[in-house]
Amino acid sequence: MKILAIHADKLTVEPQKKAIKEAEEPQKKKEEFKECLVIFSAVEKKDANNMKEIADKTAQEIMDILQQVKAKKIVLYPYAHLSSDLASPKDALEVLKEIEGILLSKKLDVSRIVFGWYKAFDIRCKGHPLSELSRSISVEGSDSGKDVSEAVKKESTLKSKFYILNTNGNLNEISISKGKVSGYNFSKYKNLEKFTSYEMEKVRVAKQEPAHVTMMKKMELVDYEPGSDPGNQRFYPKGRLIKSLIEQYVTERMIDYGALEVETPIMYDYDHPSLKSYLNRFPARQYTIQTPNKKTFLRFAACFGQFLIAHDMTISYKDLPLKLYELAKSFRAEQRGELTGLRRLRAFTMPDCHCLCKDMLQAMSEMKIRFSLAISTLEGIGFDMPNDFEYAIRVTRDFYDGNKIFISDLVKLWGKPALVEIWEQKFFYYIFKYEINFVDTLDKAATLSTDQIDVENGERYDINFINSDGKKEHPIILHLSPSGAIERVLYALLEKNAMLQKDQKNVTFPLWLTPIQIRLIPLIVKEHMKYIENLKDTFERNKIRVDVDDTDDTLNKKIRKAELEWVPYIVVIGEKEIKENKITVRYRENGKQKLIIVDELVKEIREIVKDKPVKGLPIPRYLSRRPIFVG
Repeated sequence: MKILAIHADKLTVEPQKKAIKEAEEPQKKKEEFKECLVIFSAVEKKDANNMKEIADKTAQEIMDILQQVKAKKIVLYPYAHLSSDLASPKDALEVLKEIEGILLSKKLDVSRIVFGWYKAFDIRCKGHPLSELSRSISVEGSDSGKDVSEAVKKESTLKSKFYILNTNGNLNEISISKGKVSGYNFSKYKNLEKFTSYEMEKVRVAKQEPAHVTMMKKMELVDYEPGSDPGNQRFYPKGRLIKSLIEQYVTERMIDYGALEVETPIMYDYDHPSLKSYLNRFPARQYTIQTPNKKTFLRFAACFGQFLIAHDMTISYKDLPLKLYELAKSFRAEQRGELTGLRRLRAFTMPDCHCLCKDMLQAMSEMKIRFSLAISTLEGIGFDMPNDFEYAIRVTRDFYDGNKIFISDLVKLWGKPALVEIWEQKFFYYIFKYEINFVDTLDKAATLSTDQIDVENGERYDINFINSDGKKEHPIILHLSPSGAIERVLYALLEKNAMLQKDQKNVTFPLWLTPIQIRLIPLIVKEHMKYIENLKDTFERNKIRVDVDDTDDTLNKKIRKAELEWVPYIVVIGEKEIKENKITVRYRENGKQKLIIVDELVKEIREIVKDKPVKGLPIPRYLSRRPIFVG
C-alpha cells in the first residue's frame, strides 16, 4: 500500500471520464473540501492477500498523521499513479472502503473520492514541514529497513501444548475454544485465567487505547514522538526522573549480585557469521541500516556485544558462574498494530545480565538465585509480589521430562500456579525460559522479568572456559532481565494505578519514584513565604523532592492540583502552623490531615524510601515559574 498525505487548505475534485468499467457512480459533479488531510492512495497486488490487516495498518497510519498535523477532516483519494504493481479494481475498492469504515468507526470526519474515474483536481498544500508525507505500508513488516528473522517466521508454526502447573507439582493440560479456557478450575485465579487466554489466543493487537496512555500524557511523564518512527517515545522531566531512578536501582541490584557492568555498541554487522546465525534464532524483527561501509542492524538485546566480549576473554572454570551486565538501549521492529503506549515499543531500555555456567547443574542452581533476585527487584520497585503478576514457563518436552523437580521448585518459589507451554520440538537457542507477566486493564499481558537457559550461543560465538582438566569447553548461558524493559515497568505501575482508581482508591507512585514528594502551600503567599522557604530548605537538605505552589489560585484549587499530580504529602502553612512551629500535612493515601513537627515527616519519608536511589526535583520548584509540556 502506498499513500501520499497532503495537509491542504483546499481541495476541489471534478470527475471527468470513467477510467475502468468497474468505476463507481459519482454522487456529485464537483466536490470541495477545506482544511483537510488528503490521502492519495494506491492498493498493490501484495495487499490483496491481507486486505483486512493492510486496511487496519493504513487507517492507523492515517490517524497518526492526522494527530501530527491537527487536521479535522480526512479525504481518501484513489490515486493509482503511486504504484506500478496495482491490485485489481475489485480488491482495491474493497480495501479503500474498509479503511473508510475503520476511520468512520473512530468518529472521524471522512470523505472518499469516487473510485475509477479520471478526475480534474486542484489542491493547495499548506507548506509546513509535515504537510507532505509519503508512506509505504506492508503487513510483512519488512519495509523501511525492517527484517524478519527465521525465528519469527517459525514461531507461528511451532507446535506446543499448554498446561497449568500447581505449586504441588501437578500438571493440568488445558485447551481453549471461543476464548474460553477449559481443563483447570480458575475460580481462585481469575487473573491467571485472563493471562492464559491471552497467551493461547495470541491476539496482540490492542483495539483501544490502554488506560496508562491517558495517565502518562496527563501527568506529563511520557508522550508519543511524531517526529520519529512509531514506538519511540519522548520522556518529559518527571517521566525521565522515574525512568532514571528505576534504571539506577536495577543496576545497583545487579552489581550487588556480582555482575560486571559493560557497555557495548547498539549497531552490528548484519553479515557477521555468528551474529547473523543468532538473528535467525531469536524471535524478533530487526531494524537494518545501510552505513557507508556495510549493512548493519540495531541490537534488540545486549547479547551481541556481551557474547563478543566473552569470546575474547580468558575464563577458568573457577571464574564461573561469570555474570556480565548492561543497561541496554534496544530496538525491535514490532508490528504496527501491536504498538501501544509503553506496553510494546520499538525502542526501549533493557537491563540485560548474562551468566556463563560450566554445566546444566550450575545453570539451574544459578537460575533459582536469579529468580529470587528478579522477584525481590520487582518488589523493591513497588509491586506486590506475586499478586501483581502471572508466571509463565516455556520449555521443550525433553527438558521438562528430565527436570520436573527443578521446574516445580521454581513454581513453589513463585507461590501460586503458573502457565506452562511445552514445545514438542526445539527451535530457539534456549530450551527453557520463564516470564513474569503483568495483565493490564485491557486484559493484555506484557513480560517484565525473564530468564533463559541458552544451550547454543556458547558454541555459536566460540566462547570458551578452561575446565578442571585443562581443556576448553563451551559454557551454558543464562539471559536475565531482572525487571524487564524499564518502560514496561512504568507501564505496569500506571496500569496498576488505573485498576486501583476503578476501586475508588487514591493512587500514587511508590514514594521513592514520586516526582514531587511534598507540595508546600502557603495560605497567603505574601505573608507566609518566608516560613515556606525555610521548610523547603529543610526538606531539600534531607534529599526530599519538594515544590511550592506560589500561584494566586485559591487554596482548594491548589490542593486539587496537587491531588491531580499524585503528590503524597500536601503541606498547608498559615498563621497557626507558624505560631506552633508545626505543619499541617494532608496524606494522599487516606485523605487524613495531621498537625506534626517537621522532623516527624522527614523521618517518615526517609524510613519509607530507605536505601533507594535519590535524585533532585526534575522541574522548577515554584509553580509560578513552571512551563507546561502537555495541554
